Amino acid sequence: MQHEKFGEKDFQTIIGNLLRYGVWISLSVAFIGGIVYLLHHSADIENYSAFHENDRNIFEVISAIYQGVIQGNGESLIFFGIILLFLTPVLRVLLSLFSFLLEKDYLYVGITLIVIVIILISVSFGFSH
Repeated sequence: MQHEKFGEKDFQTIIGNLLRYGVWISLSVAFIGGIVYLLHHSADIENYSAFHENDRNIFEVISAIYQGVIQGNGESLIFFGIILLFLTPVLRVLLSLFSFLLEKDYLYVGITLIVIVIILISVSFGFSH
């Protein structure tokens, strides 16, 4: 019996499925969060005349979203869906890094690491002033 090597085509299938299911799952979570939010806040009237900035770091935001998702808060579920949507291409880049490492294609490993560093820097400095 001959064992087939795990190849590039297999990684492309995994990456394609990750992108496809990641988008669908994030869309479903955000949609359910929207329904929950509307069920609890359909009669609320928003005041758009004043802007209230929430100056929090990323760890406080993620902690608040996590607690809200545990409690079934609709707004937190919407934010969680958006975070899942954001993480989908990030996971794709990480899988690509793993694929390039297995293929020993060090040029693309370097390029992918640069992309990961750019993502980390933009997320880190995007939530702090």
